[in-house]
Amino acid sequence: MSEVNGMAEEYISTVEVKDLLTEAGNKRGELNNAQRAALMQSEATARISVDDTKALIAELEELDFITDFTKYKIADILPRYPEDVRAIFSKERINLEKDGIDKIIEIVGKQL
Repeated sequence: MSEVNGMAEEYISTVEVKDLLTEAGNKRGELNNAQRAALMQSEATARISVDDTKALIAELEELDFITDFTKYKIADILPRYPEDVRAIFSKERINLEKDGIDKIIEIVGKQL
């Protein structure tokens, strides 16, 4: 968790967004337009369960070169190829070695 403009910021995965919006819709009976659009997007892209996502992120925690933001991005995208991993890290200021890429692909592969 980090802080932006004095407010706590916590990352959540796409599948968690889907579950939160589904629950909110069930409780209130209706979502606003932005919430419906976010729910539709999360339903279309969430490919693994919340538990599997949390397990993936927990395993990525062991890799010290990955930021919290990047862990969640990996959990959302589920890269299977080195090019996908490189794309995720393209804006990071680290030189990602082949071993790091291979380890990420291995960890993701366990959840697919």
